[in-house]
Amino acid sequence: MGEFKPLVFSGVQPTGNLHLGNYLGAIRKFVALQEKNDCIYCVVDLHALTAQLVHEDMASQIRSITAAFLASGIDPKSHIVFNQSAVPQHAELAWIFNCVARIGWMNRMTQFKDKAGKDREQASLGLYAYPSLMAADILVYRATHVPVGEDQKQHLELTRDIAMKFNLDFMEHIRRAGQGIDITVGDEPVHAYFPMVEPLIDGPAPRVMSLKDGTKKMSKSDPSDLSRINLMDDAETISKKIRKAKTDPDALPSESEGLKGRPEADNLVGIFAALADKSKEDVLKDFGGQQFSVFKPALVELAVDVLSPISAEMRKLMADPAHIDSILRDGGERARARAEKTMNEVRDIIGFVK
Repeated sequence: MGEFKPLVFSGVQPTGNLHLGNYLGAIRKFVALQEKNDCIYCVVDLHALTAQLVHEDMASQIRSITAAFLASGIDPKSHIVFNQSAVPQHAELAWIFNCVARIGWMNRMTQFKDKAGKDREQASLGLYAYPSLMAADILVYRATHVPVGEDQKQHLELTRDIAMKFNLDFMEHIRRAGQGIDITVGDEPVHAYFPMVEPLIDGPAPRVMSLKDGTKKMSKSDPSDLSRINLMDDAETISKKIRKAKTDPDALPSESEGLKGRPEADNLVGIFAALADKSKEDVLKDFGGQQFSVFKPALVELAVDVLSPISAEMRKLMADPAHIDSILRDGGERARARAEKTMNEVRDIIGFVK
């Protein structure tokens, strides 16, 4: 029995401004993962077309995500940072996976139903099939681990289903091509070319909610800019948004149980805990019984302390797009080399004439 070489893959769509929720829920975890893992971080610009076909500022949005990666501490020399469209092998493998995946599997994807809404007949084929492209994003590098949030777990399960079906359907081809390794999936021995990708869940991900409504997730698409803290907000803007954040008239409780039924209080305490790398219980030990007039200034100070260096570095990087582009070019070349090795082997396994 062998094992696949450990590799972490993750991507972020270039749609709208990155905000505090993106940083705490994803990017900060990416930075931590690179310390002990081989990592590939991708700006998934092909996926951005499923949300909106025509973008007037696509290049700027791609650079902005890249700048956020770099400003947060991702090392593009030790790891790979690139934009998806620079590596055409993603789309090539996605077509093969379109033929591997079953319509019934795609029909079960709840996120398509949520995003397409009632008028599904008008949704793009790309929106329907994008979980297949997501599987290709991961498996074109034969990645073994993906950091995921709750909303992507179903897609990762689909990636495993696609990998398993490819491995089983082409098992003899894989052997004849001299590829693959012997693994066990459940009780079943499989000679596999693609790994069974595992989710990386490093503790509970902070669920950052809107500053205007504690029952809704912080979102790039919310029409009110006061609902979110953008990563490029300056100290004055961060302070203004937190001070204007919706609260209730009661003092903070001394235990987290007292946050139930108080979504806005729960959200602000959760943001403080995540930024300070503490538990909510620890935060409430310090602030239980205090009014928001005391808590909010402390949260402002902490948020500015953590985010200001990132926003300042992002603005510096965005002022030099040629530097960002050179990093993406370098990452794209290195990613293409890895992806082409996979596709060469996949073409052999399938039996294409090269």
